[in-house]
Amino acid sequence: MSAPTTPLMAHATAAWLVDNTALTFEQIAVFCGLHILEIQAIADDTAATKLTGRDPIRSGELTQAEIDRVAADPSRRLVLEKQPEQERRTKGPRYTPVSMRQDKPDGIAWIVRNHPEVTDNQISRLIGTTKTTIAAIRDKSHWNIANITPKDPVTLGLCPQRELDVLVLAAAKKAGVDTNIDEGKIVEERAQLIEQLHAERVAAAHIAEHGPAPEVGTAQQQGDALFRR
Repeated sequence: MSAPTTPLMAHATAAWLVDNTALTFEQIAVFCGLHILEIQAIADDTAATKLTGRDPIRSGELTQAEIDRVAADPSRRLVLEKQPEQERRTKGPRYTPVSMRQDKPDGIAWIVRNHPEVTDNQISRLIGTTKTTIAAIRDKSHWNIANITPKDPVTLGLCPQRELDVLVLAAAKKAGVDTNIDEGKIVEERAQLIEQLHAERVAAAHIAEHGPAPEVGTAQQQGDALFRR
């Protein structure tokens, strides 16, 4: 198996690079193995949802000299100083930051809809949730099912892309499902989701600042009422 060429915590590293360097979004996207729209979304995050950055210099994955070298020329690409050490998982559910836990049902629903061959036990280990929650989402008995929208768990930051790919491939082979994946479609869907999440954040920020927009038709209804008088 070839050694990884991206930092261990891609999204957190991207957030740090966006905030602390003059690198272009494209340079950061290539280094972190992310779509450029993901970098744009990270840069546009509001204070309430912003990722906590991970310093790649402190972790030994980059040097300041390397960042300065690449920042001086947009055509250059960052190179890892050393390969990230893979964390050893112990038994038990995956820890998920409090700010992301509300997204878990959406991520579970996405896997259930797009990869029904993945077992509840596998989803539980991947995302860090209970089998009871997964079963409730599968049979649509979850208490908040009306507000659950399937969203890519990788884009939501609930799990790494590599782990999801390995899990889906293993489950598909075991179930005898065709493992040919339309990469173009996946990238397109992820880009659309990122744009949707960005739009939702912008709308939420607008409501917080200006209040909810008036209901459609309200002005017309009021005009009709005056006319009837």
